[in-house]
Amino acid sequence: MDELMMVRTWDTDRDGLSDRARSAARARLEAAMAKESEGVAPRAGRLSRRIVLRTGLAGVTAAAAGAAIVTLGGGSDRTPRLAAVSAADVLRRAADRTRARGGDLPVPRDDQYFYTRTRITRVPVKGGRTRTWTDESWMSVDGSKPSLRQEYGKVHHDPPLGRHEVRWPPTVYSELQAMPTDPDELLARFKGNDSAPNSDVIAFMEGCMLLMGPRVMPPGLQAGAFEALSRLPRIRLEDEADVSGRRAVGVSYPQASFTFLFDRGTYDYLGLRTRGSSPKKVGGEWKQTNPYLETRTLEDIEVVDRVGQHG
Repeated sequence: MDELMMVRTWDTDRDGLSDRARSAARARLEAAMAKESEGVAPRAGRLSRRIVLRTGLAGVTAAAAGAAIVTLGGGSDRTPRLAAVSAADVLRRAADRTRARGGDLPVPRDDQYFYTRTRITRVPVKGGRTRTWTDESWMSVDGSKPSLRQEYGKVHHDPPLGRHEVRWPPTVYSELQAMPTDPDELLARFKGNDSAPNSDVIAFMEGCMLLMGPRVMPPGLQAGAFEALSRLPRIRLEDEADVSGRRAVGVSYPQASFTFLFDRGTYDYLGLRTRGSSPKKVGGEWKQTNPYLETRTLEDIEVVDRVGQHG
C-alpha cells in the first residue's frame, strides 16, 4: 500500500491538480466503481492515462453490521463492557485520539523516502488457506526518484513520476499543508461536485486514499479527515474484524470495498480491510471469482534518506 493512487492526466503541472483534472479523475473512479459493482473487470488500459491503483485493492460492497460494539472500561482490569455507539461516534473518537497522540515523525524533505513495513492477511471467504505477507517499500516523497515497492512479496522498481504524472492524494508535506483541516471544508474537497449521484461514496474513497498513507500528516489533517467522513449519512459499523490478534471495530460505506479498522479500546487507527475477488475470463466474459477478505496493517513507517535504509 505504499503508492496508493497516481493520477495521470492532461493540463496538469507538478504543483497540483487542476479542477478539470480532478473532475476527470473522479469520473474515472466512479466508472471503475460502477464496473466493480457489476462484477465486470475493466479493460486493460481503460484508466491508463488517468488513474493507476497500485494496491491491488478491488472488490464489492463491504458486509453490513450493527451499531453495538464491545468497548473497554476505564478501570484497571480493562473489563469489556457493551456500549451502543454509531459509526460516526467511532470516527469522532478516532479524531480525538489522533489529536491526543500528536505526530511522532519528522517533516519529510521532498528528496527523502517513506519506508514502510506492511502486513497483509488474506482470508478466502469460501474457506481455504489464509495467506500472509510482510512487505517493505521505499517511496520517493515527491516522486522525483525511483522507488522500490514490495507487493505480496514481489519487488517492483517504480520509475520517477513523469512530466504529466502527479500523486493524489499528495505525499509532499507542503501540498498536504495546503489542504483544509476544517471537517466541512475537507468533506467538500473530498466530494468535489456535490450534485454527482455518487458524491458521498467518492468522498469516502478519497478519505480512504488520504488516510492509508504513507505520508506525514500536518497537525489536524488526519483528525479533520475522520470528522469529515463522520458526516456522511450512510456510514456503518462492522464488528467482526481481527487485526494482528486484536479485535477491532470497522467503519465502512455502501458501494465502497474499504473498511477502516480501529482498536476497540483506544480508537487508534489500525489499518484497512477490503473485500476483493480475482477476475477471471469465463466463456469470453470477465467474472469475479475466489472472493476474499484482505487486511492491511501499517506496522512501521519512517522518513529515510535512501532506499534500503530503515530503523
